[in-house]
Amino acid sequence: MRNPFSIFLGLVLVNFALASSGAAQAPKIGYVDVVKLVERAPQGEKARKKLEQEFGPRDKEVIKNRKKLRALEKELENLASSAGDVIRRKKERELVSLRRNLKRASQEFREDYNLRRNEELGALQKIVYKAIVDIAKSEGFDLVLHEGAVYASDRIDITDKVLQKLRGK
Repeated sequence: MRNPFSIFLGLVLVNFALASSGAAQAPKIGYVDVVKLVERAPQGEKARKKLEQEFGPRDKEVIKNRKKLRALEKELENLASSAGDVIRRKKERELVSLRRNLKRASQEFREDYNLRRNEELGALQKIVYKAIVDIAKSEGFDLVLHEGAVYASDRIDITDKVLQKLRGK
């Protein structure tokens, strides 16, 4: 029966031999700034323009109604001392109604916009993820990190390579 110490020593020697022969290589690590990719990728710009076209008219309508509300508030302030109770109450009801409608329209706009923005962002994240994985596999990276890194040197930052891939270059 073999001595446990000799088995342990044998395993240590095998590991040392493998490490010194080059069989164990240092892992190749890369870093990607995903925020930079999302901001600068042409697909991100396309998504922003798409959202702008889709929600621009509604946004302008909300802004127009806000201006109308401010004008009505000023008008009511001016009428406070010079107008009769009937006219003032009518303007106050109009103001309350306009505020309510503006609040509802603004909330619906924000919710709809956020839903669509999240859909576009999700699609963009899938594209960016695929580009990162393609670069990592083609260049033999063992590990690619993104957010949460305290420091990443330019030597391991592959953000620009991924951005070039996203641009089709």
